[in-house]
Amino acid sequence: MSQRRNIGAIILAAGFSSRMGSFKPLLPLAGSTVIEKSVSVFRSMGIQEITVVVGHRAKELLPVLSRMGVNIIYNRDYASGMFSSVKAGVSSIKASVEAFFLLPGDIPLVRPATVARLVDVYLNCPSGIIYPCFKGERGHPPLISAGYQAAILAWEKDGGLRTLLEEFAAEARDVEVTDQGVLLDMDTPGDYQKIRETLPRDTIPSIKDCLALLKNAAVPASVTQHCQAVAKVAKKIAQSLGDAGYRLDTDLILAAALLHDIAREKREHAQVGAQHLRELGYPRVAEIVASHMDLPLLEEEIINEASVVYLADKLVKEDRLVLLEQRFQEICQKYSSEEAAFNAAIGRLNQAKRIQLAIERVIELPLEKIIGQGKGYQDGTKNDLLNQTWCSGV
Repeated sequence: MSQRRNIGAIILAAGFSSRMGSFKPLLPLAGSTVIEKSVSVFRSMGIQEITVVVGHRAKELLPVLSRMGVNIIYNRDYASGMFSSVKAGVSSIKASVEAFFLLPGDIPLVRPATVARLVDVYLNCPSGIIYPCFKGERGHPPLISAGYQAAILAWEKDGGLRTLLEEFAAEARDVEVTDQGVLLDMDTPGDYQKIRETLPRDTIPSIKDCLALLKNAAVPASVTQHCQAVAKVAKKIAQSLGDAGYRLDTDLILAAALLHDIAREKREHAQVGAQHLRELGYPRVAEIVASHMDLPLLEEEIINEASVVYLADKLVKEDRLVLLEQRFQEICQKYSSEEAAFNAAIGRLNQAKRIQLAIERVIELPLEKIIGQGKGYQDGTKNDLLNQTWCSGV
């Protein structure tokens, strides 16, 4: 995160919102407002130098922005168009900022993982301008070197920022991301409705996003491998339940399984990891991560996304499949002289056994027939399941 202190962000929120008919920055979105969601994307990724350019109805924005602790720049010339706000924001960047994101205030669904990806590309292989692209189409926010500050402030030709940046096309780099949010703006009420409808799926990061988040959190390779193995087992269980007519959200299961140990190196790692994911804008995933160590279960809802992840985690030791019975034996040996730890561990495995039996009743097969392959499952060694390419991008 410390390297990101030299990365800034400029959010443009000075326009008239004329096509929308309502003031876009303060429209409600995901329990807050459009402007708050835009700011939180950068803040959650450790970017502290965030500037919001205001103009039209600035007085209404000031109370919201003030409590968020961002820099506020008033563009007196906002009526002349967006490029005047670009100049106002760029003129304010501090000398310590070496590159900055530029985000129009009506593009609120950019994922934190996208910001992390662009920063990582910049830090490892600096380019003058880095664009996020979704399926080959450039979107927002570009990450722009502060070295272009003078050129932006001096630009007077038609076409605004787009034309200016085209002058430096040879110094630009496109980075493909799995984030449609880089293309989704909200100029009209129809656009706004589409964004609101997109939000439920936006709260589940893709597999590539999950791997980027693990990397960004400096999760050790061994823990990442464990998370991938748990995700593979969880996916297999979910697919078998689906084949039996039991519908679960497989995308949610995969994301939670991949991220369940994102804070593994910290105390109370389940709760710490869950809080981190809430801050990133993934509350549904966070809820499952919070319960992957100790899962309260209702009798009438013993099989759900959280219980599948919980069981899969207990069936994987490091990156190897193991039987629950084998885990019981290991616990008896490890905690034989520590009564409290022994009871807690046995309680967790008993919970996992209840889930396993419930799943087996639904799929009408022993679970080892679904996720294990003979001796490779029985003795805890790697088997074909864990060596498969189970999803693109992993």
